[in-house]
Amino acid sequence: MNTIHQEMAKGRWNNLSFMEQMANIGSEVERSIKWKNKRKKYAENAFERFLELIDLTVADRKNKKRLKEILRVREMFSDFFIGDNIYNANSSEWQKYFFYFNFAARLKQE
Repeated sequence: MNTIHQEMAKGRWNNLSFMEQMANIGSEVERSIKWKNKRKKYAENAFERFLELIDLTVADRKNKKRLKEILRVREMFSDFFIGDNIYNANSSEWQKYFFYFNFAARLKQE
């Protein structure tokens, strides 16, 4: 798999707070959901970016205590998007989950 976010992979990602990282991941989740039933290739590309960003978040040492949550998000969204959706997740739940990270990241910037 080619690196899509090359600047982020070079270490810039690690300079973001956990909230900012999750907010960015949430943007790719939003795109995946938006395009899932409209433009399959766009949705697949957004999903690949989601995987890359979540893997960069896992690799960031400051998130060591949050690995369980991060990896569970990876597992459950992958199941929702390309799997059998055994967790019975829906789009609005994913949007709500990531909304709070976006909100918290915005509060930090003010």
